[in-house]
Amino acid sequence: MDKTDFTKGSITKSFLRFFFPMLFANLLQQVYSFADMVMIGQGLGDASLAAVGNFATFSFFLTGFMMGITNGFSVNISQACGEKDFDKLKKIIASSIQISAVLAILFSLAGILLLKPILQIMQTDDALLSDCLAYGYIIFSGLPIMAAYNLLSSVLRGTGDSKTPLLAIGVSTVLNILLDLLLIFVFHSGVSGPAYATVISQAVSVAVCCFRLQRMGELESSKRDFIFNFNFRSVMDLLKNGLPMAFMNSITSIGCIFVQSCINGYGIVYTSAYSACSKYLNFFMLPGITIGFAISSFSGQNFGGKQFARIRSGTKTAGIMAVLSALLLGIILFFFSDLLAKLMLTGQEAVEHASLFLKFLALFIVLLNLLFVFRSCVQGLGKPALPMCSGIVEMIIRIPVVYFGLPVFGFAATIYAEGMAWTGAFMLNVIAYMFFLKKENQ
Repeated sequence: MDKTDFTKGSITKSFLRFFFPMLFANLLQQVYSFADMVMIGQGLGDASLAAVGNFATFSFFLTGFMMGITNGFSVNISQACGEKDFDKLKKIIASSIQISAVLAILFSLAGILLLKPILQIMQTDDALLSDCLAYGYIIFSGLPIMAAYNLLSSVLRGTGDSKTPLLAIGVSTVLNILLDLLLIFVFHSGVSGPAYATVISQAVSVAVCCFRLQRMGELESSKRDFIFNFNFRSVMDLLKNGLPMAFMNSITSIGCIFVQSCINGYGIVYTSAYSACSKYLNFFMLPGITIGFAISSFSGQNFGGKQFARIRSGTKTAGIMAVLSALLLGIILFFFSDLLAKLMLTGQEAVEHASLFLKFLALFIVLLNLLFVFRSCVQGLGKPALPMCSGIVEMIIRIPVVYFGLPVFGFAATIYAEGMAWTGAFMLNVIAYMFFLKKENQ
């Protein structure tokens, strides 16, 4: 099995060998999401861009839950790999698939049924509603495909394989961009085209991951393992890690939905600017997220192997990488904010708002990167409750800052809220990290 064993050898070399393929995979995943927004903005206009961004705020409530729960499952997988217990690993993977399949179908139906009333509660402008619904119904119909990719990539990461997700995303990114060009500019499909392109591309990435897993001899399983065998203990262990991480994402999403509702009340200019800023935020946080995934797998494997000194050293390495990447990205964000805003937006007022957001993001991104490091390490230790609480802290800080700040500071209140929320969550996770490692050593 072509995978990284974090429990032995050079920490830095193993960390970097795992990190870079996963970073490129995450970058490619954002590239096709970013390409969607650029082509929608330039090909269909700021209103269509605002509609898709507005939908994305609500969709993360459901998709974020699925992403969180599958990421939580990867902690169990990493710990089983660190223990070198492959029978246990097979049971965990089988139970993960069973849980994910049920939740994906339920969430897909819930998304379709709740989409219109939630968008109305969010004060979505009538001019955007039809595009939001057209895009959203397609994406939610394909939610089981997205959930399948998130689960399979989490399984692969948990076993130390970061190269297969890179291959899967590489293939699907190329396909997604080609389909976007074809559907938007040739067939003039409106926002439905990019939605179909996203679902089809994700299906291809699922096929690539399935092919790789079938070729892993150590994980070879029969259909009976998945259909007829229900392991209650494995399910409970998985939910113990998965649900808090899922709730953390959904709690964060609730705060984002409230923020989006407040912004929608200020008109399409604010909505389109915030949609563009959200896309850039998702893109520029990728190194931090990837470092977080890496330290989660690293700490999970070493926690399973009872190697706590390596966890401390690995966290230090991850922290240094987080700071260095934040400095580089901060320079780009600060000095090229106008160019980045104009790349996605066409209205001058929206460009000015987005440019201001990106300049402040340059200052705050180091906090965000370090938050990912410590939160993911605590999750890898099998202690997901505190990271979930940090999501609540973010929401508690973010909501009042936006609500009371927008009338006073204007659009800038959105980035002030992010910086303050990240600071509170970072402090909580650092304290949790120090407490749990000290406790394990006693």
